[in-house]
Amino acid sequence: MATLSADFSLTLRSFALRLALDVERTVALVGPSGAGKTSILRVISGLARPGSGRVALDEDVWVDVGRGIFRQPDERRVGLVFQEYALFPHLSVQANVAYGGKERVGELLERFHISHLAKARPGELSGGERQRVALARALARDPGVLLLDEPLAALDAHTKATVRAELQELLGALELPTLIVTHDYEDAAALAGTVGVLVKGSLRQVGTPDELVSRPHDPFVASFTGANLLRGRADGHDDGLTAVELDTGERVFSADRASGEVGVVVYPWDISVGRVHTEDSALNLIRGEIASVVRVGNRVRVRIGPVTAEVTETSADRLELERGGTAFASFKATGTKLVELSGPDDPHADGGLSFEP
Repeated sequence: MATLSADFSLTLRSFALRLALDVERTVALVGPSGAGKTSILRVISGLARPGSGRVALDEDVWVDVGRGIFRQPDERRVGLVFQEYALFPHLSVQANVAYGGKERVGELLERFHISHLAKARPGELSGGERQRVALARALARDPGVLLLDEPLAALDAHTKATVRAELQELLGALELPTLIVTHDYEDAAALAGTVGVLVKGSLRQVGTPDELVSRPHDPFVASFTGANLLRGRADGHDDGLTAVELDTGERVFSADRASGEVGVVVYPWDISVGRVHTEDSALNLIRGEIASVVRVGNRVRVRIGPVTAEVTETSADRLELERGGTAFASFKATGTKLVELSGPDDPHADGGLSFEP
């Protein structure tokens, strides 16, 4: 399999984008709006010219600023799927796919199960069907690299889960270097074996979805993977645990070693919820008012004081969480991670990226 190698810099309006990344299978870059995600796709596809660096597919060099090489978009083996799919509204499905390349139209219509839609126009299609047409058109170019810009953002919540499963299966079978950019970590984790967190043009961490959840390097990574992120001050503790006095007044413990100002990371699914305080193996206990209860599928997210917990529908009904009042959130010290805060650049300092229900 070929490898896409991208190592370049690009000056944007408020920061410098710097990327060094090799893509062999499917990689997803996740980050907030304005992080530089789409600009990365523009450089790789030839729609933007970097200030320095190199982009190549194996030995096929598309950009080498130092050597004066810059291949135009139509000279690169790139299939690009835009966020809104960018289908031609006046052309049929068949004609849209043929615009990418005429040789494989029949094969791709069959492969994406859209043969019966060949004569339809984009305005007659569902969101999932439009995405399949856009993917078929991108692959009709016989690309060496596939680029997807927010592939699920244009879909409603009901359609999204189904299309995400279809796209996951497709990408697994393509055996193409594929780069996805998205603001949704859940989408990134479902579609890619490797995920990078991009903030203000810089890759904060790259790893498997499990690695990013279990060992986040900093507050931004913790926030994007769905964690509660609390601020506090850490001090040593006699039994080897680190005690943290939270800014909200509670005292919690972690098996991680740290001192000074820290971010306390705990995931909603690692938090137990009760109406009364019971003695169990969880060392950390937070008592607070139930601020919100949101049902998401067959799970329920409940905000208790400064943390959000995720419980089953059965538990939520048994505890009568909908009626509000006081509840207890408990979680283990071994499931409580500590990360170094980044001063004014941490999520709480510039807008609050902590997990909310």
